[in-house]
Amino acid sequence: MKVKAKFKNNITSVRLLAKHPMETGRRKNKETGELIPAKYIQELSCEHNGKVVFLAQLGTSVSKHPYFAFAFNGGEKGQTVQLRWNDNTGDVKKVDATIK
Repeated sequence: MKVKAKFKNNITSVRLLAKHPMETGRRKNKETGELIPAKYIQELSCEHNGKVVFLAQLGTSVSKHPYFAFAFNGGEKGQTVQLRWNDNTGDVKKVDATIK
């Protein structure tokens, strides 16, 4: 995940590029003709000071390497936000980003 978090006028803006294949399970491998197994993010969350400030529940219709942008009230320069995703195969990715 690539994450940028910026604080301005008591609002923290977060931008996130999630490196994930987001496979639907309906696409076929061109060489073998077999279906490519489904692998997609089901839930993406962001926490600040122990509180969830953003939560998205996703499905198969989201494109490969999705981009997200959101904002929340509060935060301060130097604090961190914790981002986490869970996908349908049980994989979990966690990233901490410092607010600038």
